[in-house]
Amino acid sequence: MAVWIQAQQLQGDALHQMQSLYGQHFPIEVRHYLSQWIESQTFDSAKLVSPVCRSRFARQQLTGLNTAHVVLVFQSTYDRCPLELSNSPVGGMMDSMSQKYQQINQAFEELRLLTQDTENDLRKLQHNQEYFIIQYQESMRIQAQLASLATLPPADRQLREPALLSKKNTVEAWLTREANTLQKYRLDLAEKHQKTLQLLRKQQTIILDDELIQWKRRQQLAGNGGPPEGGLDILQSWCEKLAETIWQNRQQIRRAEHLRQQLPIPGPIEELLNELNSTITDIISTLVTSTFIIEKQPPQVLKTQTKFAATVRLLVGGKLNVHMNPPQVKATIISEQQAKALLKNENTRNDSSGEILNNNCVMEYHQTTGTLSAHFRNMSLKRIKRSDRRGAESVTEEKFTILFESQFSVGSNELVFQVKTLSLPVVVIVHGSQDNNATATVLWDNAFAEPVRKNKVLWPQLCDVINMKYKAEVQSNRGLSEENLVFLAQKAFSSSSNNPDDYRSMTMTWSQFNRESLPGRNFTFWQWFDGVMELTKKHLKPHWNDGAILGFVNKQQAQDMLMSKPNGTFLLRFSDSEIGGITIAWVAENPNKAGERMVWNLMPYTTKDFTIRSLADRISDLNHLLFLYPDRPKDEVFSKYYTPPLSKAVDGYVKPQIKQVVPEFATANPDPASGNPTYMDQGASPAPVSHPHTYGIYPAMGDSMLDTDGDFDLDDTMDVARHVEELLRRPVESQWSGQQS
Repeated sequence: MAVWIQAQQLQGDALHQMQSLYGQHFPIEVRHYLSQWIESQTFDSAKLVSPVCRSRFARQQLTGLNTAHVVLVFQSTYDRCPLELSNSPVGGMMDSMSQKYQQINQAFEELRLLTQDTENDLRKLQHNQEYFIIQYQESMRIQAQLASLATLPPADRQLREPALLSKKNTVEAWLTREANTLQKYRLDLAEKHQKTLQLLRKQQTIILDDELIQWKRRQQLAGNGGPPEGGLDILQSWCEKLAETIWQNRQQIRRAEHLRQQLPIPGPIEELLNELNSTITDIISTLVTSTFIIEKQPPQVLKTQTKFAATVRLLVGGKLNVHMNPPQVKATIISEQQAKALLKNENTRNDSSGEILNNNCVMEYHQTTGTLSAHFRNMSLKRIKRSDRRGAESVTEEKFTILFESQFSVGSNELVFQVKTLSLPVVVIVHGSQDNNATATVLWDNAFAEPVRKNKVLWPQLCDVINMKYKAEVQSNRGLSEENLVFLAQKAFSSSSNNPDDYRSMTMTWSQFNRESLPGRNFTFWQWFDGVMELTKKHLKPHWNDGAILGFVNKQQAQDMLMSKPNGTFLLRFSDSEIGGITIAWVAENPNKAGERMVWNLMPYTTKDFTIRSLADRISDLNHLLFLYPDRPKDEVFSKYYTPPLSKAVDGYVKPQIKQVVPEFATANPDPASGNPTYMDQGASPAPVSHPHTYGIYPAMGDSMLDTDGDFDLDDTMDVARHVEELLRRPVESQWSGQQS
């Protein structure tokens, strides 16, 4: 179990990446329960066994799990080729990650040894230079003694001069040899520093240009519903090791420069030290400016006058003593053009494209985590200044970004850096009704803006994006099936082909995605799909997860499917003609022609309908719906979601309840005295749906006049007002006589 124990000890990014490898094809619980058996196998010499044996073994091993489900998954996935289990991407990717991390750690160990080696050489050089200076002072003393002989009598001078000249020659010869030795030591040390800096730059490139950029890319895809980008613990530890090693080498180079100044010896060392100092400063500058990152991005669809938050962080802040003088960070909103100019290091004016309130924040050092970060908790975009738009571009296609700026002093103010970082693209809206189109811009940009924004993408690429978004929005493991994607392709390309291969090489443009309306409709492909997501997320999630909603089926397909089933069989499909609508289609007798059957389609339900009465309760109301396609009794599927019966009357008052009925399929009206609820009629049609009159008792309005963004919804309010006005104009007898008979 050594490998699995090691995997469980992973943290931060590594842990999230490992967890993301497992899924329905290979549940992580299975890896845990089978860890001892898996790691004891020699898969290279594995023999195939019968399906019965494989199933029996799996059931014996997977105690404590939902074995029936797990075994079915394993059989369907690996039964034809069991060796794929041992060669699955999980094992391969774990090995790859382990190898990569091992290489990074080995490089750090090599850097540690090199830095220790140059430290030892530097101390040796300093010791030798200090001894050289002592001997040089001795040479100067001998020179002074020889000069003083001129004042002595000739006899005394001749007696003492030979010895002093001999000693002078010996010391000078030693000084000449030692000067060459010191020069060689200096050159050798400089060459070792060059090697260290080459390895440092290579290691820094791997961490900043590979690992950190990948983390930022995962952060961008997480905005589209991808898996979380993971923590920054491992990245911070690597960046801190880089900072420590870089700073140690910088101090060594500065000490070597000090020794050279203390004892100048002609040669190339001065130029070499200048080059080393310039290189190490460039390396540390890159590290500091690259590790100033946005840990928590601001919302990419940003509504004016609405509070929002963001967090920026310096991954090396705790190691370079930046926190000793806490820096302040400023946030401004700039246009896409200004952002591009900044990325190209072009000079640009600091004009902002709007005004952000509470846009200054001091970075705080957290001792327990060793992190230096600034938490903007109460920012608000007061106003936005838009550029002139051309052609068909709308305000929801215009992109901005939040620029975070600060100034860091490193190493007791030895170095001062101006740092900047840009948020992911932001679309600014002023009303909730713009959210749909703004989300489309962000979704497309996050997915297809690397390295430059594409205006045309392959259909399979777009399928991956919308499937990821759908699962994230609906919060479901049940994504879009191949059949669902074929349906979407038919809608997107106005095609009738049911063959998935026909769409693999087709491309979709941004205009087709969310600028041009679908044929015969007044909405775009994305607007329709987003409406489906919203409806499912708010009202249909449990039914989608249960597999009760086929959803992506057109009217003709529904008819073909239902006509082969018994009367009363129904299915749920998303409306083709209405954004955010779902309809019930069922097969029944044609009341106008005896013996003839036909498929009926109920007028689509929308969010407004489900705020009044849930889907499950509506299906319960309709007694002519018997079996959910293909053959599941409806109560078996939906009864757990039915609203419990109302309590008995209190204080002489009976609570009313809304109930729907399809007139053509309604049973006899109940006796009001029995306590049964009143009805709300809903029309049905086997042909193009007409809008029938609907009657019912509306619940208390509460805050329903305000939309989710807190804006006054005039349309909703007028609908209710017109309905109430219509009820008030009717005679009381005609309203209730039908239910009292």
